[in-house]
Amino acid sequence: MSIQDFNDIRPFEAEELPEVYSRLEQDAQFRNVVRALYPEVPFEMVMARMKGCTTCLDFQKTFCYTFLKRLMAEASTGLTMDAEAIDMREGRYTFVSNHRDIVLDSALLCVLLLDAGAGTTTEIAIGDNLLAAPWIRDVVRINKSFIVQRQLPPRELLAASKHMSEYMHFVISQKHDNVWIAQREGRAKDGNDRTQPAILKMMAMGGEGSARERLKALHIVPLSISYEYDPCDFLKAREMQLRRDDPTWRKTAQDDVESMRTGIMGYKGAVHYHCAPCIDEWIDQLPEDIGRAELFDAVAQHIDEEIHRHYRLYASNRVAAGEECTEEERRSFEEYVERQLGKIRMEHPDWAFLRDRIKEMYAWPLKNKRLSSLSHCK
Repeated sequence: MSIQDFNDIRPFEAEELPEVYSRLEQDAQFRNVVRALYPEVPFEMVMARMKGCTTCLDFQKTFCYTFLKRLMAEASTGLTMDAEAIDMREGRYTFVSNHRDIVLDSALLCVLLLDAGAGTTTEIAIGDNLLAAPWIRDVVRINKSFIVQRQLPPRELLAASKHMSEYMHFVISQKHDNVWIAQREGRAKDGNDRTQPAILKMMAMGGEGSARERLKALHIVPLSISYEYDPCDFLKAREMQLRRDDPTWRKTAQDDVESMRTGIMGYKGAVHYHCAPCIDEWIDQLPEDIGRAELFDAVAQHIDEEIHRHYRLYASNRVAAGEECTEEERRSFEEYVERQLGKIRMEHPDWAFLRDRIKEMYAWPLKNKRLSSLSHCK
């Protein structure tokens, strides 16, 4: 296969960027966004700098890296990563992580990879449901994202899944780059992080050999992402009540835009990433006669245990789970929850339900870490 086989979903190649920049330059919505992000800089100057980015990695280093560094200096108390279990400089991996924030989960990984001297960042799986405008589709593809086609009929969706899997294998084996993908479709609204075996089945649709050989070829690394505070917790609680009250309720494109904006700009406290060991050697230890379905279930469970075990806990998690904490920690978290509840705008809010849902989001990581630690000791 060649890069042209994936023209419909892949990030842009270097020779395509001038045309994309020209297209963005003429887009009125994009011009407004740029002016909002850089109010002190003339639009023409921003575009001149953008046109100087000859590759997608250049774009990430020039725009995304500096923006995110500035953002995290203002909206967090620190961003850290433990990657001792993998070869950051020479290895190329498929990072499978829990999913808290639509934009930042993968974007901050790119920052951390550059800070660690990896030499590259990662290609990012992003659902087409988030690409509400042509300029957004262009920008994410400049930012090394490939498109997950979700809004298709079942038969076409199956073909699209195989197509994406083949592309992920192509990135690892031919482009020698990394891949990031969430462990499930959509964020875990309640904080209970679980890998969907269907994600692993998709990943094994591409490549060659048996299912286990195809998974090994992607060099999967379970990645734990821990936010002290989730800026979108109140939006997630609101969504859970809306779904409870009306099972037919569906998010709109505007809901996704609000979640992206809130997640990016909201206060996060401390943020920590932890890379577990690549699972290749663990897969080798599985029984030779393990069935295909059992394989995916076992790998999903192993990824879950690694993500849960390496999750960094904060006072917010301990208080929410009813664990031992100081009076100051308890009071601080309770006040935080009330402030978040005050941001909810909806008809007929069920305050007790909403309060419990926010606390549940912070309690689950501690519960899961405790269970995975017990399992690891057996």
